[in-house]
Amino acid sequence: MRVFNLPDLGEGLQEAEIVEWHVKPGDSLEADQAMVSMETDKAIVEVPAPFSGKVEKLFGDAGTKIHVGAPLIGFEGAVADTGTIVGDLATKKAAPAKAPAPAQRTEVKATPAVRALARSLNVDLAAVDATGPGGTATTEDVKRAARAPLAAPQGPQKGMRATMARNMALAHQEVAAVTVIDDADVDHWPKGTSALARLARAIAVAAKAEPGINAWYDSKSDARTVREEVDLGIAVDLPDGLLVPVLRNAHKIANATAELEQLVAKARERTLSPEMLRGATITLSNFGAIGGRYASPMVVPPQVAILGAGRIEKRPVVAKDGSLAAHRVLPLSLTFDHRAATGGEAARFLNAVKKDLES
Repeated sequence: MRVFNLPDLGEGLQEAEIVEWHVKPGDSLEADQAMVSMETDKAIVEVPAPFSGKVEKLFGDAGTKIHVGAPLIGFEGAVADTGTIVGDLATKKAAPAKAPAPAQRTEVKATPAVRALARSLNVDLAAVDATGPGGTATTEDVKRAARAPLAAPQGPQKGMRATMARNMALAHQEVAAVTVIDDADVDHWPKGTSALARLARAIAVAAKAEPGINAWYDSKSDARTVREEVDLGIAVDLPDGLLVPVLRNAHKIANATAELEQLVAKARERTLSPEMLRGATITLSNFGAIGGRYASPMVVPPQVAILGAGRIEKRPVVAKDGSLAAHRVLPLSLTFDHRAATGGEAARFLNAVKKDLES
């Protein structure tokens, strides 16, 4: 039997959980055909077949966690020397632990997106009251099941929430965080303006005016690297944690509305590739879409800064002639790592963001 081990699905990820197999023993596969959906701490990834062949064994069922480098699937045939084959299990001294036998359960009809949502909300599809056509489970069915009272207390955090907890704790211990705040008068914005797209443009403009904020800082070598490209991380709130997909080369996009909508949609569907979650040079948290005016968002190394945008609301503004007027105001909170940036750099960056938003 030729055994294919779970490959590295993303930077720093040590394991992944099987969401759904697309094959079964006896099936014939073509090279690059999708074999299995795997859920990592950050996304749901389709793992393709490394070569053509017939499936002999699956090393785990839905819900089984597989460590990187551990057996995932076995193919019929003799051992071959390829970059992704790790040999015949019979030649190993210690066989891997046998996966538990699958429990008898009723198969529920659902689309891949609905199955992914069920996994992210820890909902057992077999227990969902499916109301879709032909007994198909819908997203609303899954959400309704997720809101039902829990039968038992929840255990330790896992997946995205566990990763978020580790990253936030490390960031809090390491970063010398300082936050500066200001307001942007956006009363002149046309109806239907995408606040997210305008903020993305303003950050790109500000990065050109004050490059030191769009940077990475390595505390071990005490080295700051100013980045020419603006790869903007967009914080996306999900039921099971926080994802930060990256809008590449934001400084080259005049109006990023469509790109941002697609990026957020992929984050919500958990269909982001690992590459789309790496390498942000600065982050935007548009928490005002949910609520709140100001905040002290967390800077995650190696980034130097994160911009928080609060809730847009009518506030009294003093006009140039001294009169009071009610204008739509966007609160801004810029948190920066004081080890790598000065207060002056942060203030100038925030001024540039405000000026662009008000232009």
